[in-house]
Amino acid sequence: MSTPSQSPVDDTAARPAPRPPATMRAGLLTGPTTLTMVDAPAPRPDDLADGEVLLRVLAGGICGSDLPAFRGTGPVTGHPAPVPGGSLHEVVGEVLASRDARVRPGSRVVGWASRFDGLAERVVTRGLDVHEYDPALPPTTAVMLQPLACVLDALERVPRVAGARVAVIGQGSTGLLFSHVMKARGAAHVTGVDLVDRADLAGRYGVDEPVHAGALDWAAQVAAGRDQPTVVVEAVGHQISTFTAAVHAVGIGGQVYCFGIPDDPVYPFPLAEFLRKSATLTAGATSARRVALEMADAYLAEHPALAEHYVTHTFAFDEAQRAYERAMVPAPGRVKVVIDAPGG
Repeated sequence: MSTPSQSPVDDTAARPAPRPPATMRAGLLTGPTTLTMVDAPAPRPDDLADGEVLLRVLAGGICGSDLPAFRGTGPVTGHPAPVPGGSLHEVVGEVLASRDARVRPGSRVVGWASRFDGLAERVVTRGLDVHEYDPALPPTTAVMLQPLACVLDALERVPRVAGARVAVIGQGSTGLLFSHVMKARGAAHVTGVDLVDRADLAGRYGVDEPVHAGALDWAAQVAAGRDQPTVVVEAVGHQISTFTAAVHAVGIGGQVYCFGIPDDPVYPFPLAEFLRKSATLTAGATSARRVALEMADAYLAEHPALAEHYVTHTFAFDEAQRAYERAMVPAPGRVKVVIDAPGG
């Protein structure tokens, strides 16, 4: 007599869910220009507050505002002392857990590591600071949506771009995006000023006149002529001289936009000259981050060629030291430096 076959028992429900790791690899600043990879406590889903999400980091982009901490000239933003994962805030990640109804677990998102601690295998950030993107885009490319979001948000405060002569001081990874967006929005003439020769990149980013010179020298020449720009974006940041150059260069009734996080709380300001020009000074931080990221996603879909040449250098997670060293020194042909995280 044959014995009836028995179906295998499905014990999936009885199995305990895999426990998240207790530790993770992260970069820690242990001295000026010195990153050490360490084992640090890994954030867990139970650690999330309302509105927060837990990401497995897939990629990170190095921004100019990360570099003062790396150089040792400033702290990791928001922290009195070095922290594991700092200093890095441009991240792409897979959502492992979410306490934000608009961020789905399992989705891939791009945005901010809110605490500048994204140089780690896992990071907790605000759900409002990330945006779900098309996962067909490689993480090391998708990371560009964060700086693009910052630029698009900034230019919402610059209404007179179409038909104008504009200038961007600083043609690094952020300044080139300013040039590209203003040209796409109808600027009649875009000047890009940088101490590094950017002539090879000018055409790709809408720059009509690449200037290889110091900002103050360029501004002195412009101020003596008749074709002063209506809008000057200071996209270098972290110094006084380029801000002063922007004031010298802008035309009567023009607008200066100062982008980036200042290193010092007080900057000298050529007020008398600015007053005589009846100019406008504008600055700001990206507050509606999810909205700005959505704008960036739409802009990249409209200008897909931008993704083909923006990220120029990619380093493995364990090569973070080399990545920051490369990002710290502007050089011809170098635009965006990205770290390919273990999860990517």
